[in-house]
Amino acid sequence: MDDPTPLITATLDQVGPRLKRLRTRRGVTLTGLAGTTGISKSTLSRLETGQRRPTLELLLPLALAFDVPLDELVGAPDVGDPRIRLKPRTANGRTVVPLTRQPGGMQAWKIVIPTSKVDPELRAHEGYEWLYVLSGSMRLVLGEHDLILGPGEVAEFDTRLPHWFGSTGDRPAEVLSVFGGQGERMHVRARSTKGEIP
Repeated sequence: MDDPTPLITATLDQVGPRLKRLRTRRGVTLTGLAGTTGISKSTLSRLETGQRRPTLELLLPLALAFDVPLDELVGAPDVGDPRIRLKPRTANGRTVVPLTRQPGGMQAWKIVIPTSKVDPELRAHEGYEWLYVLSGSMRLVLGEHDLILGPGEVAEFDTRLPHWFGSTGDRPAEVLSVFGGQGERMHVRARSTKGEIP
């Protein structure tokens, strides 16, 4: 039987660079990651540069912080089910399905608003939100405006303006929400002009 040690060593040597790429892609700082995981900034830095060997005690909190399987951090071959299992949760009486897995930056959710959510409770907070109605009708109260949006309609607004969105009471509404907690906005990279095929 071949000695597995070289393969194990090579795999472990790739963990640090993989962690750094993942952290950089997600726009997370070492300081922020240290705060999330409880692992010191210096330990995280040494782990990324290969000066510290990865252990289960270090990798488990990192896998939780990045919301990725442990296999992905160590580079194990992916032979499992490729489907992402989204985990719905209930928030303020609504069913919320997260569509983004990384912390920070813009976040996307599918929100199912029941017919019972008809009483406006305006609130304001930092950020920018983009809402797209998938089905049903959604009521949006935004400052002095009181609007009804149907399937295919979109609203975007600065969340520092007092706002609320809910059901019209007729039937549940399904909404796609993209939210930038630091005021990030969606950017259109290409627009079609009249007569062009997008």
